[in-house]
Amino acid sequence: MTIAANKAVSIDYTLTNDAGEVIDSSAGGAPLVYLQGAGNIIPGLEKALEGKSVGDELNVVVEPEDAYGEYSAELVSTLSRSMFEGVDELEVGMQFHASAPDGQMQIVTIRDLDGDDVTVDGNHPLAGQRLNFQVKIVAIRDASQEEVAHGHVHGEGGHHH
Repeated sequence: MTIAANKAVSIDYTLTNDAGEVIDSSAGGAPLVYLQGAGNIIPGLEKALEGKSVGDELNVVVEPEDAYGEYSAELVSTLSRSMFEGVDELEVGMQFHASAPDGQMQIVTIRDLDGDDVTVDGNHPLAGQRLNFQVKIVAIRDASQEEVAHGHVHGEGGHHH
């Protein structure tokens, strides 16, 4: 069986940046389980895994446009501390849900605090970065009708309702 749309795929992976620093890894834990074709993982990795089989090992380099996008200075803004009503202590690195310009919800991260000015960044932390994946395909199975309808894998290593 090969990886194709509507297959539940289990992978072991290690993600590094261009400096070789490990950003994330399934090592020491359960494999990542995702539904191929449902956008559960970044497009560049999903495309590279298409057609692969259990036991295949590959190194995949994903450019920013096929990962979390280019870094956008337009997603950085300075707000007044009063916009964070109900939060006693603000710290660099804190994350909040906010409305994006298109009305969608997005996560913003506090990048800087200067008096009453709070600089927030709506970019994904990995935006603008080339991502390097070392991947081994562990298992492939047909997804259930319910998993396909929900757009994600259920059960062991997947999403639980």
